[in-house]
Amino acid sequence: MLLQNQLSLILDSQNLNFSNKNPGLERNKLEDLKITENFALIITGIRRCGKSTLLYQLLSKESENALFLNFEDTRLASFETDDFARLISEIETRGIKTLFFDEIQILENWELFVRQLLDQEYKVVITGSNATLLSKELGTKLTGRHLSTELFPFSYQEFLRFKMLENSAAALSYYLKEGGFPEYLKTANGNILNHLLEDILNRDIAIRYGIRDIITLKKLATYLISNIGKPVSGNNLKELFSIKSTTTILEFFSYLENAYVIQFVPKFSYSIKTQIRNHKKVYAIDLGLFTHNSIIFSNENGRRLENTIYLYLRQTNKEIYYYQDKKECDFVVFKKGKLKELIQVCYELTAENIDREIDGLLEAMSFFNIMEAKIITFNQTEIFNKGERKIIVLPAWKYMA
Repeated sequence: MLLQNQLSLILDSQNLNFSNKNPGLERNKLEDLKITENFALIITGIRRCGKSTLLYQLLSKESENALFLNFEDTRLASFETDDFARLISEIETRGIKTLFFDEIQILENWELFVRQLLDQEYKVVITGSNATLLSKELGTKLTGRHLSTELFPFSYQEFLRFKMLENSAAALSYYLKEGGFPEYLKTANGNILNHLLEDILNRDIAIRYGIRDIITLKKLATYLISNIGKPVSGNNLKELFSIKSTTTILEFFSYLENAYVIQFVPKFSYSIKTQIRNHKKVYAIDLGLFTHNSIIFSNENGRRLENTIYLYLRQTNKEIYYYQDKKECDFVVFKKGKLKELIQVCYELTAENIDREIDGLLEAMSFFNIMEAKIITFNQTEIFNKGERKIIVLPAWKYMA
């Protein structure tokens, strides 16, 4: 339990720090966000990707007078359900109608509190570091009363602006190695990304889900980060990590994906059951994590480029698959149930690999009956006409510009 004066002092302290926050690089996501009455705006994303900075930018954009409260503040460790009444009293005393809550989902009955605020015509914005943030509660207590969005580390475009670089192959090479975590890019201190992963595994996964075998969780996370662009399955990894149950491996997969450490791309099939059964390709949420947390010591430029294109596509698309029959195509992108784009990724087209890359794309084009598709490379430009079908080869730094 917190006393009223304790809560007041914590609010004063946090909001002073928030008001003095560096506005940082304006995020691309900002233009799509709006604080709306009667709806809670939910922003999720991996830790340290810039969610609180985005809140500050949103506040400035909306010209709102808001109250900010981060529930992971250690001074709030004794916060109980009864303290919500004290918090409401404090909010009413201050006469502020726009509320920013960070990591409120760690508290029991938070959703009832938010619903009450919405009913009282407060504007509420919630940020959290888990994709399932309130998933159960959003589907029950806040049905039809929330708008959700995701924030990732800097995109390639944001990276260029942050580092004040011209778009070029050299800039792309830099991004493929460093990724887009703002704090890391300021310091180039790899320990930041080591500690970030450790923090996520311990706080967002092990403690949250009551996992006792933390060592296996960490080994699995390292393995997945090290194998970006490769297909994985619960059955295969169950044996590799000496885990008795495939269910346990799949639960670990979901925990890591929900915490935005990695992302999975299913093999395309019109059957949902087949999609679930097939191997999934794994990608890291940021290439800085791969650079500083993988156990791979070669450059892996091809897999870095493939991961980068996935992240670019993922910024605006959630329906992403890979295609595989006799040949393989890296990305099949759907939007609202309709095919949007077929993408093959190859760091460099050579005499040794060109037939494989083109044939995989042509097989997918034939399967989906489309006439045009792309091969994204590091720095090559070409056009291939194969009968009535056209394949455009583009450098990634131009494709993502």
